[in-house]
Amino acid sequence: MQMLKRVHARNLVEWAKNRPEVVVFSGDLTTSCEVDTFREVYPDRFYSMGLTEQNMMSFAGGMAREGFTPFVHTFGVFMYRRALDQVEMSIAYPNLRVRMFGFLPGVTTPGGATHQAIDDIGVLRVLPNMTIVETGDATDVESVLDVTEGVDGPVYVRMIRGEIPRLFPATQPMRLNTARVLSQGEDVALFTSGICTEEALRVCHLLRDRGVGIQHLHVSTLKPFNDPVVREALAKARKGVITMENHTILGGLGTAVAETMAEIGCGVPLRRVGIPDSYMQGSSKPFLMRHYGLDALALVAQFESLLGERFNISESQLAEVRLGTYYSEKQQEAL
Repeated sequence: MQMLKRVHARNLVEWAKNRPEVVVFSGDLTTSCEVDTFREVYPDRFYSMGLTEQNMMSFAGGMAREGFTPFVHTFGVFMYRRALDQVEMSIAYPNLRVRMFGFLPGVTTPGGATHQAIDDIGVLRVLPNMTIVETGDATDVESVLDVTEGVDGPVYVRMIRGEIPRLFPATQPMRLNTARVLSQGEDVALFTSGICTEEALRVCHLLRDRGVGIQHLHVSTLKPFNDPVVREALAKARKGVITMENHTILGGLGTAVAETMAEIGCGVPLRRVGIPDSYMQGSSKPFLMRHYGLDALALVAQFESLLGERFNISESQLAEVRLGTYYSEKQQEAL
């Protein structure tokens, strides 16, 4: 599996080259949010706003009213938690073209409860006019800017950073409100988002060898949530549905899927894998995923609970699975 570093840093500079209306804001986290290269290449289009997130969001709304497209970068918690009123009144209410890049989602930081965005999707899903997308690999990060370009209103991007894997081919970019179909099956519909998809791919590989039919979807659009591919997968699931997300089980992907199941009358059991209804301690990503039940072993346990059988899958077996690049069958058909 290919690993890439600072994907957003390189991609943003190239993408914005012929888009002079794009301006970048930083909440005093320029290098941490991978916009230091943008600052160097386009210094007249870069604004360091300091630790004043509320002012930064209102400022972004004002710039958007003047025809610019602000790309606001900071840690997610400082955006949706500290400046929620400004996000609502200065950006969402007037439906302005502001792109908000929230870094450090869930377990991706050891910074503890003050820095871990564990409920950002749940909070922002309820805002009218807001679009929410989440990145899960390098291809998602490379293509998310094109996705935001087509949205005539505010967008919140749940962004990953640093060294990240390429799970999906560069020729199959993220598409708004269109899930990637990674495998076909009619026993269980599995919906994963963000960094959890990599964990789930290992599990699906081993479970398919044990005869479990899994329709696995990588979901990158959390709002709107009316993708017909999602509804088709739910309608086909004979034994149950599982969601897996780097977010509290309240308000995020699991909630969106549960709402859709109720709307279409899907009468099979639902299991939600995610951060429980609690804050997290500060620690490494592997420790947090294990401790709070977000890793591959936790997903195996949910499959066993749902299907009523033991699969005897060990941690070493999961670690031995070698992931390649996964092609979306649905997007291949669309091409």
